[in-house]
Amino acid sequence: MPRPALVRSAALVRSAARVRRLRCHLLRVLALALLGATALAAGPPAAAADSTAAAAAAAPVCALHCDTLDPSHAAQDTFPVPAKGINGRTVRLHVSDADDMAWASIDGGTEGEAVWLDRSWDGGASWEPLLGKASIPGGRTGTRTLMYNLTDPRGHRRGLLRACGDAAAVACTRWAYPQVCDVLCDGTDPAQAAGDDQPVPSTTLFGRRISLHVDHRNAMAWGVIENGGPGDEIWLDRSWDEGGTWPDGSSVGRTSVPPGSAGTRTALFATRDPRGLLYGGAVRACGREATHQEGSCTAWSRPVPSRARAGADALMWSYDANEGWWRGSWWNSAATLTSVIDFAHATGTHDYDWIIARTFEQNRGAFPAGARGTDAIEGHFISRAVDDSGWWALAWVAAYDHTGDERYLREAVTIAEYLHRHWDPGTCGGGVWWDREHTYKNAVTNGQYLLLTAALHRRVPGGEVWGERGRTAGEWYRAGGLINQRHLVNDGLNADCRNNGQTVWTYNQGLAIGAFTELWRATGERRHLDLARELADAALTAPELTRDGVLTESCDAEARQCDDNQKQFKGIFLHHLAQLAGESDPGTYGTFIRRQADAVWSADRDQLNRLGQRWAGTAPNARDWRTQASALGALTAADAAGPPPRRSARPLVPRLISPARAAAPAPSGAFP
Repeated sequence: MPRPALVRSAALVRSAARVRRLRCHLLRVLALALLGATALAAGPPAAAADSTAAAAAAAPVCALHCDTLDPSHAAQDTFPVPAKGINGRTVRLHVSDADDMAWASIDGGTEGEAVWLDRSWDGGASWEPLLGKASIPGGRTGTRTLMYNLTDPRGHRRGLLRACGDAAAVACTRWAYPQVCDVLCDGTDPAQAAGDDQPVPSTTLFGRRISLHVDHRNAMAWGVIENGGPGDEIWLDRSWDEGGTWPDGSSVGRTSVPPGSAGTRTALFATRDPRGLLYGGAVRACGREATHQEGSCTAWSRPVPSRARAGADALMWSYDANEGWWRGSWWNSAATLTSVIDFAHATGTHDYDWIIARTFEQNRGAFPAGARGTDAIEGHFISRAVDDSGWWALAWVAAYDHTGDERYLREAVTIAEYLHRHWDPGTCGGGVWWDREHTYKNAVTNGQYLLLTAALHRRVPGGEVWGERGRTAGEWYRAGGLINQRHLVNDGLNADCRNNGQTVWTYNQGLAIGAFTELWRATGERRHLDLARELADAALTAPELTRDGVLTESCDAEARQCDDNQKQFKGIFLHHLAQLAGESDPGTYGTFIRRQADAVWSADRDQLNRLGQRWAGTAPNARDWRTQASALGALTAADAAGPPPRRSARPLVPRLISPARAAAPAPSGAFP
């Protein structure tokens, strides 16, 4: 390049740099002017500087609600920290735990005095200041802010909030909920641990041994340093972001080796925060050698309260608490919700009941195409894809069985009626169409319909109508051609109403097993249970479905990759096989189910309890929330199969809703 161009280019760079420096200086001056009042409340000058640096406008946080909700909508009003007095005024922090939100108020003041919230994402080291700042209007003695979120499960962050006021002086309350509590709370003595496991290798530093210790039962952790000397340190890092970030969990429990000792340990710290809607936190132990001022950390790990609980906690990392689903796939979200409910029901836990309610409330309305999937959702979880609607109906039956909340059963009935409208005896003698355009009759939609009709017969007042539909669907399924001569279920029927010979998928086989098991429960006819067993026995030995005794989808084969739909099939199969195991031959089926769970746990899990697509652990092995939900199905089924039978497997008595309670309002067309 010619020299004059170089000179001009350098001059332009220097000029642009001067402009950037001037702009940054002006912005800093403006920020400092605006934040002067906050700096008075910040404490040490360094903390005030950190607060200023963090004061850039942040996007609103959305959890159960979005920031700036009016306090009139709060479900609760509690005061977790003492009020703060400022020159005779009272500043209070109000918290609604049911909403995971807080607001601030000032009382006894005069016009122009102000109140606001500070929010910190790093344990109080820095904060977003002046959130919702409100001044007392003329003629009033107090005011309040809007509500802001205490937690950010979408962003995998745990927040702290405090109320601050300005009344000729600035002061703030204490931070709300600096301590995480689950079964036990942060700071508990390790002597109270229910166990002591070291899930990852220790690390060494100048002869010191640094180790991570876990109380799996209570999902707590602590760190230990040994072979050291006075001044050496041990601490934990805690991350809600799978070890990606840990702004509020850096150096928790930091402890120095006392004089005359060669080691020490931290207190216990929790890895689940139910209050903050954060589950499956990751931890690691870190230490520092005093003389060389160097540190070292173990690998990250998540505790294992139980195999299924660990799988469920890791799954919740992907749940969008604000939108109320696992983002990216509509029907997979329904099947994933069913996996969560199945786990909760099998273990008797109600930790996740809020997720069931949240998913229901946020998604029962209408959504345009693209908002929840390719198709528009028309309300009541219904779309042109009949099988997608069927997955949601099955989820709400499971939700009803677990919670007893009748609104879930009514929703299942509404969706089942939609499926029934696509039952067409004019083509192939019966069967439900896969889509609204009536292009294909397949196994998944008809397995859903048979299972739903039998299930509703046992749960709905006047269930005889559903019973008749179930019997009709069962006879058609037996003779309709979906089951081949080897008792395997192919994908569907061709234009001549014959078995099309397409792929035998595990979930189609599982739906058929579950459907005929449920039809036996509804009718008491042994032949339906016999068919369910024939379908199960065929699946356990078919090379299309198992390899070396482990469920293996055809797309699990080497050099192939399952798509987002296929990733979830195997867990659905095991859910239904566990239903059959609770009714018949728990030894054979239970042994098979436990083998799947053992394979998942030993070959398909990493230290963060993330579970993959290939249960035998072969590479490459995709991991996402779909594979997690599918593998959770295996872990739950292993806990549920065999004696004692699953609680949901009995009784055979229909109409689980009493006639009096069934009189509550229901959606139009909800009951036959």
